[in-house]
Amino acid sequence: MAKLSAVVLLLISRLVAAAAIQTVTWATRLESAKETTTNLQFYFHDTLSGKNPSAVRIAQAIDTDRSRTLFGIVMMVDDPLTETPDPQSKLVGRAQGLYGSACQDQLSLIMSMSFVFVDGPYNGSSISLLGNNRAMNPVREMPIVGGTGFFRLARGYAVAQTHWMDFKTGDAIVGYNVTVVH
Repeated sequence: MAKLSAVVLLLISRLVAAAAIQTVTWATRLESAKETTTNLQFYFHDTLSGKNPSAVRIAQAIDTDRSRTLFGIVMMVDDPLTETPDPQSKLVGRAQGLYGSACQDQLSLIMSMSFVFVDGPYNGSSISLLGNNRAMNPVREMPIVGGTGFFRLARGYAVAQTHWMDFKTGDAIVGYNVTVVH
């Protein structure tokens, strides 16, 4: 009998707790709509040289210039994103944020940036990338951790491949293939 009373008491307490969760006035539970997967392909133009660079050094460690990986450097970027590798091709957005050299034994960048779109149905929307970019690997994968506008609540991944790089200036054109679930 004591066991039955304990079970009944447990069930009643769970029902009361469940009812309390459902009756809060400060939160509303929304059922999720069907998710969409979008694939984006564009080219990132990172220009460190010339009269109008799109990436500038904003900080560095004391030993950064002696490091073969530029460990400790931090760059702020406002890089154009275009439809093709040609810098004169249609502008589809801008990569805005920062990256820094985060490894002492190979070129590995920690990247935190928004890809802000300025064209077509994605105009005004953005996706956020935050992750490690082993820049000398032929193919790299980085996480997409959020977004705005059309890409609100986005998650996914970006695959980057260097299309062209000038090792003297550091200028580069990188192709991005991004898969986003939103």
